[in-house]
Amino acid sequence: MTSTPGDWSDSAISDKPPLTLFLAAPRGFCAGVDRAILIVELALQKFGAPVYVRHEIVHNRTVVEDLKAKGAVFVEELDEIPDTSAPVVFSAHGVPKSVPENAERRNMFHVDATCPLVSKVHVQVEQQHRGGLHILMIGHAGHPEVIGTMGQLPESAMTLIESVADAEAFTPADPDALSYVSQTTLSVDDTREIVETLQKRFPTIQGPRKNDICYATSNRQDAVKTIAPKADAFVVVGAPNSSNSVRLVEVARKAGCDNAMLVQTAHDLPWERLSGLASVGLTAGASAPEHLVQDVIGAFRSAYDVTVETVTTATEDIVFKLPKALQSDAA
Repeated sequence: MTSTPGDWSDSAISDKPPLTLFLAAPRGFCAGVDRAILIVELALQKFGAPVYVRHEIVHNRTVVEDLKAKGAVFVEELDEIPDTSAPVVFSAHGVPKSVPENAERRNMFHVDATCPLVSKVHVQVEQQHRGGLHILMIGHAGHPEVIGTMGQLPESAMTLIESVADAEAFTPADPDALSYVSQTTLSVDDTREIVETLQKRFPTIQGPRKNDICYATSNRQDAVKTIAPKADAFVVVGAPNSSNSVRLVEVARKAGCDNAMLVQTAHDLPWERLSGLASVGLTAGASAPEHLVQDVIGAFRSAYDVTVETVTTATEDIVFKLPKALQSDAA
């Protein structure tokens, strides 16, 4: 059970204890998330409500609820959408090939909001498949990005590898005809261990020219690694179904801060774990809006005399192009 500092009496917080809040930078929205949300907003502006969105556009309840209020209708599958001329947006996580094919059969006007870095992986697996390779997908079963990537090829063309144990147990038909790709939101360190295991077992295995884990995931994990050793607790703002957010909690714990936690909003802060501290690390997953971070800072200010120290480990200036159908509207 959680409580809020507002439950405390004024006298109890009149002399607030000091707290250093280490604020990670970069944090929060990445270019792919910015683009996906903007695609839905521009579609609503251009075509009006409803705009249908297959799956959560990004894994954040606040973002989804905000877009619902503007007229977006979220569905899990296309068969939930009536025959319509309204736009249908595919989420940032990507979709199996069968989804746009189904949309074409139904003459749906569909707009692809797949993150370009995920689309890059889709292109990779097609190239590797054409080269006669069996592809190992490093990722988490059931995650929409994994479903979308594995859905680019026939079912027998790819095998999911979730752990080092999976990498050790996998038995290929041809050990000299293998390649691998990875989900873009994984732990950098955990993925490296899996890749090293595969390379040791299968020396000729082919990998991507560049790590598939996206720049934003890597940057946010690096910031957490820098802060965690000097923090008494670590708060990650994000959703429980957000892979990159969950990984940030794991990274904080491995980097030396056992008291790391995931919260969706400031109301979820577990104050029984956050009392009597001298320092707290704070970041947000790539699909969490900045106002949620500021709400958490405000909550800490109500309980502590807070000094915010921004820890910058990278700068990000990447912007992805919008789909052609919406480019003129963005201008």
